[in-house]
Amino acid sequence: MRLRLLLLLALCGAGPAAAAFSVSLRGSWRVRSQNRSLELPGEVPGCVHSALFQQRLIQDPYYRFNDRNYRWIALDNWTYSKNFVIPFDIAEWQKVNLILEGVDTVTKVLLNGVPVGETDNMFRRYRFDITHVVKAVNFIELYFQSPVLYADQRSKAHTSYEVPPSCPPSEQEGECHVNFIRKEQCSFSWDWGPSFPTQGIWKDVRIEAYNICHLESFTFSPIYDDRTQEWNLEIESSFDVVSSKPVSGQVIVAIPKLQTRQTHGIKLQHGERIVKLFVKINKNIIIEPWWPHGHGNQTGYNMTILFKLDGGLSFEKSAKVYFRTVELIEEPIEESPGLSFYFKINGFPIFLKGSNWIPADSFQDRVTSAMLRRLLKSAVDANMNTLRVWGGGIYEQDEFYELCDELGIMIWQDFMFACALYPTDRGFVDSVRAEVAYQIMRLKSHPSIIIWSGNNENEAALMMNWYAIQPSDMPTYINDYVTLYVKNIRKVVLKGDQTRPFITSSPTNGAQSVAEGWVAKNPYDTHFGDVHFYDYTGDCWDWTIFPKPRFASEYGYQSWPSFSTLEKVSSEEDWFYKSNFSLHRQHHANGNSEMLHQARLHFKLPQSADRLRMFRDTIYLTQVMQAQCVKTETELYRRSRSEIVDGEGHTMGALYWQLNDIWQAPSWSSLEYGGKWKMLHYFAQHFFAPLLPVGFENNDVFFIYGVSDLHSDCNVTLTVRVHTWSSLEPVCSEATKGFVVKAGGSALIYKEPVPEMLRRCSCTRRSCVVSFYLSTGSKPLSPTNHHFLSSLKEAEGLQKAHITAVISQRRDTFVFDLATSAVAPFVWLDVGSIAGRFSDNGFLLTEKTRTVLFYPWEPTSKSELERSFHVTSLTDIY
Repeated sequence: MRLRLLLLLALCGAGPAAAAFSVSLRGSWRVRSQNRSLELPGEVPGCVHSALFQQRLIQDPYYRFNDRNYRWIALDNWTYSKNFVIPFDIAEWQKVNLILEGVDTVTKVLLNGVPVGETDNMFRRYRFDITHVVKAVNFIELYFQSPVLYADQRSKAHTSYEVPPSCPPSEQEGECHVNFIRKEQCSFSWDWGPSFPTQGIWKDVRIEAYNICHLESFTFSPIYDDRTQEWNLEIESSFDVVSSKPVSGQVIVAIPKLQTRQTHGIKLQHGERIVKLFVKINKNIIIEPWWPHGHGNQTGYNMTILFKLDGGLSFEKSAKVYFRTVELIEEPIEESPGLSFYFKINGFPIFLKGSNWIPADSFQDRVTSAMLRRLLKSAVDANMNTLRVWGGGIYEQDEFYELCDELGIMIWQDFMFACALYPTDRGFVDSVRAEVAYQIMRLKSHPSIIIWSGNNENEAALMMNWYAIQPSDMPTYINDYVTLYVKNIRKVVLKGDQTRPFITSSPTNGAQSVAEGWVAKNPYDTHFGDVHFYDYTGDCWDWTIFPKPRFASEYGYQSWPSFSTLEKVSSEEDWFYKSNFSLHRQHHANGNSEMLHQARLHFKLPQSADRLRMFRDTIYLTQVMQAQCVKTETELYRRSRSEIVDGEGHTMGALYWQLNDIWQAPSWSSLEYGGKWKMLHYFAQHFFAPLLPVGFENNDVFFIYGVSDLHSDCNVTLTVRVHTWSSLEPVCSEATKGFVVKAGGSALIYKEPVPEMLRRCSCTRRSCVVSFYLSTGSKPLSPTNHHFLSSLKEAEGLQKAHITAVISQRRDTFVFDLATSAVAPFVWLDVGSIAGRFSDNGFLLTEKTRTVLFYPWEPTSKSELERSFHVTSLTDIY
């Protein structure tokens, strides 16, 4: 038997009796079904599905229809067990605890046959006193209850009134009553994900033994004093004091680079004690603040805290401290009803641009450090500065937030409640309060988190009456809503962290919702707060169908993942758009039809006798459609930041739905399962650029806005070119005189009636396309943007483009030198399942040659790329 023996914090100099030890129980356990027909090894951290897969008792759960085939796993009651030896003399320790960092979800815990505790919340850390139960040789068991059966039981026990929704829509093939269990909500299914209600120990398990006292938790918050213009640090530590006598000592806090070193005296009485320290930072030292990506450096300072206590006992912690301020500004706006809704970081208004984050996998033991880094690095590589951790998933692991701190990604952090009403019985609320207090303590030191949000869409679900509640019953549900999110969650948040704002829901009207008793009559009001918006029937090329809210925190369109991603979890019989597999993987009602509807508005749908080619071309076209739709909507939000039109505007955030995928299926994501960039993600790299020209039409006039996220004004020239579809040379080109794009703003920089442009360039709408970019001298400062003057299905002069590539290698980067015989829209370079990304993709190719770089994520060779390379453009499917 192999155990990891960790020396916790420090050993005191008074001999073994003053030491603190931790024994990790991670590694190999035994897993068995309730009737003992299955018993197998299982890794911790892990889950039952992973254990079965690792022992080859089931296939990959994501293969074909296995989410349906393996439903039996979630309906069984499983047991985890382990024999272990304590490598020290138990008699020498005053206190021994069992620490469960994360259990999924409902269990009874037995040690040596003695019940020591129960768990019912996936999002809490549990600590059980086993001082009088633990032996030199031990046997631990966790009896899990099926989360599906538990949720059903809790729902039936709530007899006073129904708490909707009971079940998900049938298309999701999910389980019911997820709102009655404190577990990852989307594990019961969602419209982009499968139903895998897991059971298992998903984080570390350990035994801790100590004498005198023990440091249980440690957190801190940098606080800026506006009055003195000084930084201070609030440090909070939790101790378990087992000594019957008070324990005294000193705390030494040191931040060397800030020339800060302070000593505080403390005295700890018996029991659980909280120690709060207030450290003044040396005001003569210039502190470099933490900035979001694209706005400055992510400077942090190393800090050590040393607790030197009676009897030679000492504890030392080290951490990185980041200094930044965040404000949510809700104030009146000239010429508009309502209030603003935007964020200031370090006093600077910042447009939040990015996406929404969902769990990276249904099985958290599959989520590796490399996977997290790849996904988050892909976000910043696409010029994003914000991700919203959505409320139907999980509070992410520590490493996620550490990476966001490092990369400069701001986090809008939901609490884990989504698209449902919830019970407010005492047991449920008590569990939630413990969950929120724990997560606040765990996460609040991260500068990346800029806001806490109580839930996803539950204010809207209630007030827009998604569940057809009778008017006479509405006060009951409103009271439950206020009880859970205001009287409990908000109260815990404000007690634990006052350094960042809290809102009760997303979407919400913010201050206006508060004024209306915490629930607004119309939570989608564009004059307040944030908005979620989806429209799958209107023409997404028409920007006027979209609202102009203060903040757009969810919006988007679906597409299919690439064939190389689907191929891994399907068979040949699945490879057509109307196969049983394609229908099964689509969990959004009418989703496959809606994608084709949007594509049909502006493109000719693929026609081929070859079923596989037809499938691949359709996949390609859904990605083209998604990218172009989200581009149109996002560019509207970016150009609306500095203007009010008909009372709407001053938009200061665009977070499309969604960044990543949880499995291989159609979804709203821009990154496929495994991290491959869809066309949308390459488009995001452009439409989130710090300096961007945005073109659009209104009443037959073509406008271009200059949008800037920069902190300083920029002197630029705008170049506008018009190409015919039949020529690789522009038919006309003009460059404006130099002008200034103001820092942090958006303004009109070009205007021309379309008929005049067409006459000037000897064009028609169907024969020409417009491109434009910002530059200084001969150096481009922005991406080249484009504007279609007609639908592509009506384009005249498009020719079949023969595109070739010569591949060469420069160190770890590959160079693709492209050559084309004709103008090609939506050029897509694909290297199959080779992991990596291109410098650009999905682009409009209007020049004879172009160079694109490929950055592999894993070792690969030129010959592998040449074998896998395939290029597609719209002209290939017409």
